[in-house]
Amino acid sequence: MTKAIVAREAGGPEVLELAEVDQPVAGPGELLIKVAAAGVNFIETYQRTGIYNVPFPFTPGGEAAGTVVAVGDGVEDFAVGDRVATAQGSRTYAECAVIEADKALPVPDGVSDEVAAALPLQGMTAHYLINSTFRVEPGQTVLTHAGAGGVGLLLTQLLKAKGVRVITTVSTDEKEALAKGAGADVVLRYEGFADKVRELTGGEGVDVVYDGVGRDTFDGSLASLRVRGMLVLFGAASGPVPAFDIQRLNSGGSLFLTRPTMVHYLRNPQERRWRAQEIFDAAASGALDVRIGARYPLADAAQAHRDLEGRKTTGKVLLVP
Repeated sequence: MTKAIVAREAGGPEVLELAEVDQPVAGPGELLIKVAAAGVNFIETYQRTGIYNVPFPFTPGGEAAGTVVAVGDGVEDFAVGDRVATAQGSRTYAECAVIEADKALPVPDGVSDEVAAALPLQGMTAHYLINSTFRVEPGQTVLTHAGAGGVGLLLTQLLKAKGVRVITTVSTDEKEALAKGAGADVVLRYEGFADKVRELTGGEGVDVVYDGVGRDTFDGSLASLRVRGMLVLFGAASGPVPAFDIQRLNSGGSLFLTRPTMVHYLRNPQERRWRAQEIFDAAASGALDVRIGARYPLADAAQAHRDLEGRKTTGKVLLVP
């Protein structure tokens, strides 16, 4: 037996309980890992509440880092004792978890277990957003939201490394300091941000908006774009965006709108390793600072969800068994 967080029905954070469960077993092509830390992400709050359909009882979690303790048949690339991470696991709010070997990421020396757990989902998200969804070029101006969040802090650093001007939004003075520390050129509050972006760009607007907030920022994000600019809507922290009239893209200046998701940017092992290697190497070299804003014991998963949903966290939120 081992311990894991289990939700027996959809509901608020209080449905997340620590429970004794059967020890998972690595099947063919799988690894069993002892979890050193698990990432907490908004998708798990949507699953917990029933916004995203999952079977109950349910153990959340898709992101983790740890040490391989058993190897399933047919696995050749990993051995017991290897340190690995993943952004594409399942049931990682646990002391032990099974992950598919072809979705496991080798953790290089110089990257701690906690950083390895904090990077896969948000780091590879930031990577595909700026290298593949809308490939930024030096001299461009971009707008990001939630500049002190986990993705926001990584996005800003990666964008600045490419020579891009970064405007971002935050909700508090503390978060403004964090966003500036990551290299943001201008930090705004959410109220009236679209008008301020226009002023900052001489009326032109930005080349791209990376928006993980959703409903509360969507209209302002569209209004912040230059002619033929792109809105990359990659999340919905404030709730899903209601249906809208596609003609708005025309009237706004022949705008582009896309709704990417990470799985479509990790189509094969080669692409997965490329993105992971670049972000892990940047972290190992010190070029990328990974802020772990909060750590909670595994048993406190409910509180971690409350704080995440209440916008009380910055950087990455981890559960530590």
